[in-house]
Amino acid sequence: MSAVHPVLFQIGSLLVPSYGVLAALGVLAALVAAQWAAPRAGLDPRHGWNALVLGVFAGMAVSRLLLIAVNVGDLQRHPQWLLALALVHHPLLTAAGALGAAAAMAGYGRWARVPLPQLADALAGPVALGMALEQVGCLMAGSDYGRDAGASLPWGVVYTSPLAARWSGTPLGVTLYPAQGYAALGALLTAALCAGWLVWKRDRRTGELSGVWLMAMGTNVFLSEGFRDWEGRGAVHWRGYGAVADAPQLVGLGMVMVGGVMLAEWGRRRSATA
Repeated sequence: MSAVHPVLFQIGSLLVPSYGVLAALGVLAALVAAQWAAPRAGLDPRHGWNALVLGVFAGMAVSRLLLIAVNVGDLQRHPQWLLALALVHHPLLTAAGALGAAAAMAGYGRWARVPLPQLADALAGPVALGMALEQVGCLMAGSDYGRDAGASLPWGVVYTSPLAARWSGTPLGVTLYPAQGYAALGALLTAALCAGWLVWKRDRRTGELSGVWLMAMGTNVFLSEGFRDWEGRGAVHWRGYGAVADAPQLVGLGMVMVGGVMLAEWGRRRSATA
């Protein structure tokens, strides 16, 4: 199959990129979902809304400032390139933006005197939903593309737009694994799991859902990264075996381990109080 064009639509000379539209829809969906999830996590909905908005802006600011800092010399020579910064995607930028967003939301929680585990429980599902839509945008744009899947893969994706190659370095005319689609599906399943946890699990403890989210999203990152092209993604090599993982996969493993420790601790406390 062929991917949707990186440009969703065009008005005169104005190009509206698919990724930007889907990422914006992801933010809106997360904000709406937070209004549903927050009361069920015992949190005032306005805190979920405020923390998410602050996290989004902080994440964008941190990732773009890092990009500017790394490329300051080129931008001084070509200031017009600043207009293209929003189209640049890289795992390092994503990680920096995620850390910036998490720090901003945690800072808001402390300022508003909201228990951080409760805030994390309320935002777990909404964040996963927003990430699912963001990955759909990546699929449409060709960003964070998958590795060569061979022409026989029935659901492989083939990019033909020169804009995908120009903006994201996407190979054209090659059947690739739809790794972004796999990641989107995993994030959507995580969002559904979090919603079900809030609705049906009556004996949950505050902060428990955060551990579930870390394990689910960490697994999603580890598995979906196995289908991506590791070029420029910090491939980790083992002597005699070549590349065995990339940096996001190691982050995913760390998330699973931290989430597992959190759930084990909650289980220990439940047993101690039983």
